[in-house]
Amino acid sequence: MAVEWEAAERDRGGRPAVTSAHELAEVAQRLFLQRGFDETSVDDIAAAAGIGRRTFFRYFRAKVDALFAESADELEVLRSELAVAPEDADYRTAITEAVVTALHVAPGDREWALQRAQLILSVPALQAQAAVVFAGWRRIATDFVAGRFLGDDLFAAAAGHAVLAATLAAHEHWIAHPDEELEQILRDVLALLLPSRTPSGQ
Repeated sequence: MAVEWEAAERDRGGRPAVTSAHELAEVAQRLFLQRGFDETSVDDIAAAAGIGRRTFFRYFRAKVDALFAESADELEVLRSELAVAPEDADYRTAITEAVVTALHVAPGDREWALQRAQLILSVPALQAQAAVVFAGWRRIATDFVAGRFLGDDLFAAAAGHAVLAATLAAHEHWIAHPDEELEQILRDVLALLLPSRTPSGQ
């Protein structure tokens, strides 16, 4: 979400100031990759973005939050897509389409998404925040499957963990094979990990 900028922050050293949380996250990610997460300060990010320190904190509480700027929206898309999935659809199909939609990467955001995945999956200092986000993915998927397979909590939990494992495995593969498409990787890994089962348990 854009904020109002002080006049002094609109042109710091000739650099145009960023205008959204997403753009600020892009700046932060580039610095994290170049210098290292621990070695990059909020002041470094603000200077590179052409804004002041106070403006950075209007967007994020800490520098770690810049890497999870889109996480809440992705989780909401996943939840919303599953909520409108046809009741007669195979649960694996419903989950796959919801995950692919939630993690859709626009062509212009490909580099940003790769950088984000690389950092989240490799920087130890990010793991606590990542665990919170990962738990959200697992919980939403588990709740959806539990609603489809009433009384089979173990299966629902297993499916929820499979969804999380698939998203992580897909991103790891994408980082190693950046020329491939994330959407297809997600579909392939989900097909491998989501167990087959009918609502009757047969």
